[in-house]
Amino acid sequence: MNPVELCNQLDGALPQTQCTKCGYPDCRSYAAAMADEGVLPNRCPPGGAEGIKRLSAILMVSGRQLPPHLQLEAECGIERPRPVALIDPKTCIGCTLCIQACPVDAIVGASKQMHVVLTEWCTGCDLCVPPCPVDCISMVSVTESRTGWDAWTAEQAGLSRARYHRREDRLEREERDNNLRLSKKAEAKLKALNEATGSASQSVEQAQESERKRAIIAAAIERAKLASAKGD
Repeated sequence: MNPVELCNQLDGALPQTQCTKCGYPDCRSYAAAMADEGVLPNRCPPGGAEGIKRLSAILMVSGRQLPPHLQLEAECGIERPRPVALIDPKTCIGCTLCIQACPVDAIVGASKQMHVVLTEWCTGCDLCVPPCPVDCISMVSVTESRTGWDAWTAEQAGLSRARYHRREDRLEREERDNNLRLSKKAEAKLKALNEATGSASQSVEQAQESERKRAIIAAAIERAKLASAKGD
């Protein structure tokens, strides 16, 4: 099994909550670490014990030797019933920090307006809780005693993955658009500066100041272009 195929299979066996509890920025990154770096398959609390079995089976088919009786890594958290986020409408100040933190766009709202959680979309990742400045978000269990993959389905995982990637694509697009806007703004400033200084005599000090401004604007244009190129 080649590394890409192995990574794909491991990624497919993860619950796609994108919670980062494994220590990696998303599920795909953890799958890549298992496939390429020998990381153990016991770092995913949302997948729980069943998740360890599924990941271990894939790795062993690929020829990987694993320690017997793997348990969930304590530093990553515990297997638990699946929760969803609940926002207290009386306390929410509409800061949008939770919206920015949600990896699957499960929180909707606008600045200075109350936010609402789309419970069907929420993966229970907890990432919205720490940034809330007024502690108005609580995590409420919705699966009673069912934990791990008993509290989550392959269909839900697939939808979560799709939402996560849509969000990542949107953020990249917004960053490219913002860099393009900044570049055009800087170019307009440079043009205006050239027009203003080209038609008027300047002292040595004024000429030096104009050159300083040109250098600053040119550097800003270059940074914006580099950032846009990285996003392409």
